[in-house]
Amino acid sequence: MLRFDSVTLRRGSKLLFSNASVQLHAGWRVGVTGRNGAGKSSLFALVAGELQADAGEFARPRDWVLAHVRQETPALARSGLDYVLDGDPEYRAIEAALARAESDHDAIAQAQLHERLHAIDGYAAPARAAALMHGLGFKPGEELRSVAEFSGGWRMRLNLAQALMCRSDLLLLDEPTNHLDLDAVFWLEDWLRRYAGTLLLISHDREFIDNVVSHVLEIADEKVELFAGTLSGFERKRAERLVQQQLQYERQQRERAHLQSFVDRFKAKASKARQAQSRVKALERMVEIAPIRAASSIRFEFREPEALPYPLARLDQASAGYGERLVLENVKFGLVPGDRIALLGANGAGKSTLIKLLSGALENRSGERFEAKGLRIGYFAQHQLETLDPQASAVEHLKRLDDKLGEQAARDFLGGFGFLGDRALEPVGPFSGGEKARLCLALVVWQRPNLLLLDEPTNHLDLDMREGLTEALNGFTGAVVLVAHDRALIRTCCDTLLLVGAGRVQPYEGDLEDYARIVLRQAAEAGEVPAAAAPTASRKDERRERADQRARQAPLRKEVQKLEKRMAELAARKQTLETALQDPALYETPSQRPAELTRQLGETNAELAQVEEAWLVAQENLEQAAVD
Repeated sequence: MLRFDSVTLRRGSKLLFSNASVQLHAGWRVGVTGRNGAGKSSLFALVAGELQADAGEFARPRDWVLAHVRQETPALARSGLDYVLDGDPEYRAIEAALARAESDHDAIAQAQLHERLHAIDGYAAPARAAALMHGLGFKPGEELRSVAEFSGGWRMRLNLAQALMCRSDLLLLDEPTNHLDLDAVFWLEDWLRRYAGTLLLISHDREFIDNVVSHVLEIADEKVELFAGTLSGFERKRAERLVQQQLQYERQQRERAHLQSFVDRFKAKASKARQAQSRVKALERMVEIAPIRAASSIRFEFREPEALPYPLARLDQASAGYGERLVLENVKFGLVPGDRIALLGANGAGKSTLIKLLSGALENRSGERFEAKGLRIGYFAQHQLETLDPQASAVEHLKRLDDKLGEQAARDFLGGFGFLGDRALEPVGPFSGGEKARLCLALVVWQRPNLLLLDEPTNHLDLDMREGLTEALNGFTGAVVLVAHDRALIRTCCDTLLLVGAGRVQPYEGDLEDYARIVLRQAAEAGEVPAAAAPTASRKDERRERADQRARQAPLRKEVQKLEKRMAELAARKQTLETALQDPALYETPSQRPAELTRQLGETNAELAQVEEAWLVAQENLEQAAVD
């Protein structure tokens, strides 16, 4: 087992967690959760032996074989298959020893080595390595290409395959789905469920974690806690616990205020001094209950498009490809405001090509691409992270889109994407992948698109940002075309599935569960593609109901957001008026100013009460619409 005994861990001067005591048993699959910077990666470094505990003791069995994903991949001339085989060090050691024994004509050593090779199923190692590569999206034949020929994202898949190749007792995976498509995510999920060793997993893909882990280890508020079950079950328990904690905190604050009031009133009176002193001691003995953590700072919405033409865009018998290779042909469909489309299909089937064709970034070779007058496309793809100016700040990037935008307005807008304080003014070069992805999304949102083309928008995004994006997309009035491996995002935001494959784009009448079964069956049957399972009538009805529900909720959600904005304005105005009335200089000379400010404060308070009441009603209506 992995044993943490009163472990304290710091990174520099920052305390990550203290006095952590948990035991993780062999065979457990543990999801490690916590906000960015909480200490998840540092915990992995501790488990891997790259860090030492600042206090306490961490222990893992000495004979356990550890596997983890490399972060760098050199541009090697060796084949991808050879690189993946390096993940099994014993196989490689036996292979080298056999070569020496054969050179020395040592028959006894050869026999012993062949016996050991048979014991570890070494004769099947190349086939296992190839199967891992194919499961992660490499096409047959690509395993023989050199590592140097693959792009950065594909090299990360090679690193993942190498880690899975290791016959490990302990596997550490930090965001393994970031560079995978949906098909590969399904395959990896199935592989990890069958993994016999102990797994520690960091991921922001909620459904992936739920379908893989048996336990959740949370790092929060400088503490480490272990829970049995899935992430969704853990979050339900945490929500219940936080509600109870907040109630206890509020009760304690009332009790403290009552005791402190008695002390303040009677500590100077001799007759009450003893009682006052006893209350002081009672205050000192109270165990401080912390208030619940503040909600996520990630909150944004798409600004209303300047126009919503109908249709927005259309492809009519369009074909597209690269060089001599034709990827898509005779594609015909249109997009109208309100469309929510997710693209499914194997890696290389043409999903990203279709996105580029719709955006105009790739010219159609035949057929027609029509776009409406007033079409404004918001296009997000991973390569855009590389186009950011590393020397410019987030504010400067935003002001380049709108030179009339003031710095404070830019900072206020970027604050909704988590760029708080001076972070919005710092060069983006050292930003993490998640921060760069958030900035690219912010730049898309600012341009007020009416058509969103999103190619894997959740890569590198944490749960807070994913939830913020989901909420914003559900309030967006234009059309959305989405390629994503995040099933929660697809389920919540999309009601139409299109299957891209064999050069075609056609409606997919199943759901994600049907699609997952097909993907896994194809992998099991070595490429034999079965007929797609038809959905039941109830599944069709469910998808139609989700679309109707979203349509019902859209105006209610907009009303709630409008009232929230007005409440914020009134609260700010109230604060300004109260501050002005508390200024002694206001009363130094006789004037009508105090009376005028008092009148304005009264009017503001009255309107604020009305808006708050309207917000409560609107919020109740929205919640009821979600239930109905």
